[in-house]
Amino acid sequence: MNYINVKIKGIPFCQNKNRGNIDGPNVWTKTIIEQTKDLPKVIDSCIAKITFLLPKDKFPSDYPFGPDLDNLLKRFLDALNETIFSKAHGKDSCVISLTATKVKVNSDEEAGAILEIIPVKI
Repeated sequence: MNYINVKIKGIPFCQNKNRGNIDGPNVWTKTIIEQTKDLPKVIDSCIAKITFLLPKDKFPSDYPFGPDLDNLLKRFLDALNETIFSKAHGKDSCVISLTATKVKVNSDEEAGAILEIIPVKI
């Protein structure tokens, strides 16, 4: 497996929503799958680094630090199970180390996630 470094463009979402952009989470999942389907498949252990690029509206006054990283990661990794992790035994369990970060960006056009996968032999 080769090193992967890609920006997935789109607005990151966590869980399903019952107000606002109700379809946003499903659109984000489909976006991740579409933009990673042609990347190399991971079959061995790896290190994953993910930076979520979140638009300002993801940081409302009642959640000034933005959405929970664990919830962002769950949807993101589940989508990658359909693509780059699809050949790994246990799918995303091949990730032996994970670094996740979220940063605020100025516009929806800048939003997305930067995914870095580093192969590791254990």
